[in-house]
Parts: sequence; C-alpha cells; structure tokens
Amino acid sequence: MKKGERRKQELLEIAYKMFLSKGYENTSVDDIIAEAGIAKGTYYYYFPSKEQTLEEVIDLMLDKETERAKAILASDYPIEQKLVGVIASFRPDEAEMTIKDALHEQENLLMHEKIKNKLMERLVPLVCEVAEQGVREGKFCCDNIPERVKMIIILSNEVFDSDNYTETDIKVFIDTIERMLYAKPGSMAFVAQLVRK
Repeated sequence: MKKGERRKQELLEIAYKMFLSKGYENTSVDDIIAEAGIAKGTYYYYFPSKEQTLEEVIDLMLDKETERAKAILASDYPIEQKLVGVIASFRPDEAEMTIKDALHEQENLLMHEKIKNKLMERLVPLVCEVAEQGVREGKFCCDNIPERVKMIIILSNEVFDSDNYTETDIKVFIDTIERMLYAKPGSMAFVAQLVRK
C-alpha cells in the first residue's frame, strides 16, 4: 500500500472509531483532524466533505461484511442456513448502529439510497451463489434467481430493519421465502429463532 493510501486508510479508521464512540452527527471534521494530528488541508485532500468520509466508512463496513459473507459461503453449513447467514452478514454490528442510524437522517437520504445500491451490488451475487447451489442440491426449485434474491433481500430489509415486526410478520416472511424458492415447507423455520434474538 502506498503512503497516501495508507494515510487515507488511517483517517478512515479514525473516523470509523469516532463515529462509533460519538456518533456521526456529534463528530466534526475538526475532531477527526485533531485525533489524526494533521492539517485541515490534508483531510480535505482525501475527503471533500464529512459526508464523503461517512460514505467511505460505510464502504469499509461493507468490505468487512462481504468477507464474513464469503466465509459463510465457503462453509459446509446446510444450504438454508447458508442463505440466511450470508444475508445476515450484511447487518451492522450492534456498535455500528450509530453509523447506520446516521443514514436515516433527513439530510442523508441520498446517501442512504446510494449505500443501499452498493449493498445490493455486493449481496445479490453472493446470495445468488447460495440459491444456485440450493437448486443444484434439489433444496430449491426455481428460476429467475437474481430477481428472486433481490425480492428476498428487499423484503428482509423492510421487515427487519426496525424492531416493529410481529410474530405473524416472521411467520409470513418465512412462508414467503420458502414459496419464492420453492423450498420444502418448514425448511426455513429456524429463521424464527434467529430473528427473535
């Protein structure tokens, strides 16, 4: 890694830690600069704005989540657990919720949309691999896999992005996924325990 790339990475790590500890809204560019011990011009050389820093911090989080998902993909878990595990890999850690919450602020709606698209770009191919393996193994029996996977991810995000879902929501979600993939009824029932945690 070149010196400039290393410096940028260091700034991202500092911003990431500060966003975790203080929250995105409560962290100023001056805070990041002071912690890094650099001039303001140096910061702006790498990041034109604090919003750009947030976007790149999210990319950093997505990189880690992608690695977790790939590890699950390479595992020998049963296919149904692998499917759910890969999707769940892209949920922020509890400590990272302050960063995720920043994306829901009114002024960050455009960035929220951009991040959602980046998430789909990374997640859909990985979940497609699982679904295709499931078809090969006879666990799923469906076509149009990328479209089905997108629908599952969208549904998962909409239902479980907040804590407002009910037991009936969980039951219908599981039933819907089984039907979308033509999986054996009850084969995804374990999802209920995962969601309740």
